[in-house]
Amino acid sequence: MEQYRQPLNWLQQQQANMTKTLIEWANINSGTYHLDGLAKMSQVLQKAFSELSTDIAEIELLPFSHVNSLGQVVQCHVGKALSIRKRPEAPQQVFLCGHMDTVYGADHPFQQVKKIDDNTLNGPGVTDMKGGLLIVLYALHALEQSPFADQLGWEVLITSDEEIGSPASAALLAEVGKRHKVAFIFEPALSSGDLVGARKGCAVFTVVAKGRAAHAGRDFQAGRNAICHLAEFIQSANHLNGKREGVTINVGRIHGGSATNVVPNLAIAEIDVRITQSEDEAWVKEAFNKIVSELSDREGFQIELHGDFHRKPKPLDAKNLKLLEFVVAAAKELNLNIQWHPSGGCCDGNNLSAAGVAVVDSLGVRGGDIHSEKEFIKLDSLVERSQLAALLLMKLAKEQNL
Repeated sequence: MEQYRQPLNWLQQQQANMTKTLIEWANINSGTYHLDGLAKMSQVLQKAFSELSTDIAEIELLPFSHVNSLGQVVQCHVGKALSIRKRPEAPQQVFLCGHMDTVYGADHPFQQVKKIDDNTLNGPGVTDMKGGLLIVLYALHALEQSPFADQLGWEVLITSDEEIGSPASAALLAEVGKRHKVAFIFEPALSSGDLVGARKGCAVFTVVAKGRAAHAGRDFQAGRNAICHLAEFIQSANHLNGKREGVTINVGRIHGGSATNVVPNLAIAEIDVRITQSEDEAWVKEAFNKIVSELSDREGFQIELHGDFHRKPKPLDAKNLKLLEFVVAAAKELNLNIQWHPSGGCCDGNNLSAAGVAVVDSLGVRGGDIHSEKEFIKLDSLVERSQLAALLLMKLAKEQNL
C-alpha cells in the first residue's frame, strides 16, 4: 500500500472541497427532460474535468420513440452526453461511466440541498448520482498524481438519460463498450456500502386502449369505454405475476378519461417488467401479445402494445465475478469490508455487461431514499469511495491485467 499512499492521503484532505462542489452541482436542476439544466450541468462538468484532459466532447444523442398522453408515438430529445478521454494509447484501459440527469424535473418541488447533520446532506441527486460523478473526478485526480498514471488510459462517459432507461444513449454505450474490457460505474452503493452483483433485466411497455366517446347519459350505449377495456389488459397482465420465477410485472401508471359524463375513448397504461433470465423476454412478450390478441376482436375498440426490453439481465458471470473480487480485495486494503448482493434494479451496467464488458456498477456514495424528496448522502463516503476508486485505478495501472 505504501506505493499508493500519497494520492490516497491527498484525497483524505479533500472532504471540504468535495462537499462544497457537491452542493453546487446538486443545486443545478438536471432532470432528464430539462434540456437547459442538463446543458448547464454539462458546462460545469466540462470545466471541472478540463483540469484532467483536453480531450472533451459533447455527443449529440439521437431522439427516441415515446408514447405521449394522446396515445401518439412521438420523437423525444434528451441532453448531450459528455465524453472525456486520456491516453487511449496506454497499455491498460478502463472505462468510467455515470449520468448527469436526475429524476427531479424543472417544476419538481425538490430543488435545493439542505444539511441534516454534520455527515448528512439531503438534496436532489446528491447520491444518484452527482456524488458518484464527484468520485470519478477526484479519483482521476489522485491517479494523475501517482507514478503509475502513464500506464493507464481512461475514458469517461457521462450520459443524460439514464434515469429513463438510457433509450438514447444505449447505442453509444454499446459502441464505447467495444473499446474496453473493464468498466466502473458510480451508481450509489447499497445503504450498507456493499456492491450490487447480478442485476435483473427490464422493460417498459405502454398499452394504449382506444374506444368511442359518447355522452354518458344521453347516448351511453353508443360509447366504448377505453378505461374498462384497458382494465381487462391490466388484470390479465397482473395475473402473470407468480407464473414464472424471477419475473415481475408492475402496472406503474394509468391515465385516461376527462369529464365523468363522457364515455372515455382513450386510456393508457405504463408497465414495468423485470426479468432474471434473457429467455424470460420471449415469455413476457408472447403473454402480452396473447392478451392483446384476445382483446382486439371487440367491436369499436382498439388496443396497441408499444415498448420492449431495453436492458438485458446482468448475470454474475465469470468476468463480472473476477472484477468484483478485485474490488473487494482492494477495499480490504482500505479496511473496508464490502460484499455484493443481487438487485432487481437496472442501470447502464446492464448495457455494458451485455456488450461483453466486465463491470462493477455500484461504486458510488453511501446514502439512501433515492428518487424521493428524502434523498440523502453520507458525506464521509465521498472520501471513502474516492479512495477506493483511486486505488482500483492505480492497481489496474501497476499490477492487474483484467
